[in-house]
Amino acid sequence: MLFDVIIDTVKDSLRLLPFLFLTYLLIELLEHRAGAEGRKKLGAARRSGPFWGALFGLLPQCGFSAAASSLYAGRVITLGTLFAVYLSTSDEMLPVLLSEAVAPGVIVKILAIKAVIGMLSGFLVDLVIRDGREKQGRGITETHHDHDGEHGCGGRLALAALRHTAEVFFYILLVSFVLNLVIALVGEETLAGLLGGLPMLGQFLCALVGLIPNCASSVVLTELYLAGVLSLGAAMSGLLVNAGVGLLVLLRQNRNQRETAAIIGALYALGVFWGLVTDLIF
Repeated sequence: MLFDVIIDTVKDSLRLLPFLFLTYLLIELLEHRAGAEGRKKLGAARRSGPFWGALFGLLPQCGFSAAASSLYAGRVITLGTLFAVYLSTSDEMLPVLLSEAVAPGVIVKILAIKAVIGMLSGFLVDLVIRDGREKQGRGITETHHDHDGEHGCGGRLALAALRHTAEVFFYILLVSFVLNLVIALVGEETLAGLLGGLPMLGQFLCALVGLIPNCASSVVLTELYLAGVLSLGAAMSGLLVNAGVGLLVLLRQNRNQRETAAIIGALYALGVFWGLVTDLIF
């Protein structure tokens, strides 16, 4: 069992490497080349961020949530965009639905629900706290601008991106191993017994499972929904908060740990809320 856990952990983590490196390379390029005027234009374009974040989040690859976390830590995207990506993505949900030959109409409905929830929540978050974030962003912009001289060439930018990638990768590898081991010890059947047959409470428990930064949690939630153990709303509660290793990257990269804790708490609350609403509507 231990060998299987190690193999699964390494495979899942290696899939993230290209996304992590490209994300950090993008951040280094922005820090090096984007002056004050360029950052103003980027900030203006970010108003539509939740829309695009929710759409890109639908793609079946947990690397997008990791990329969004890194971009938010660098203050490249807004908090609303981060929430839009988190809420719309769900790691392995789409591949599982396709492999189980689920009706196309059902798949489209699930994806549409997640996209709409991601967009609505993202725009609402940006609307409520936009002013404070813009003030904070200006301060961070000045800090990045002061470092323009440090990254003088493409080689240095690539090395800096590679260093950040290695740091986060080993952090993800370690945490993912522990989580995979716990899931292997507990067992999926035990997890199904805890989540099944608990109306209302199912949303709260599924959201906790969904917060586990591991692709296995999205597989378990999707399979339990397809087996009829979970209602659509309960499954949604878990899948909406299932941001994969994006949460690990946020914990590692965001300097304000109090803010990170608040983001995770808000993500959990949104997952439970929208899960309850889903069961009321559908």
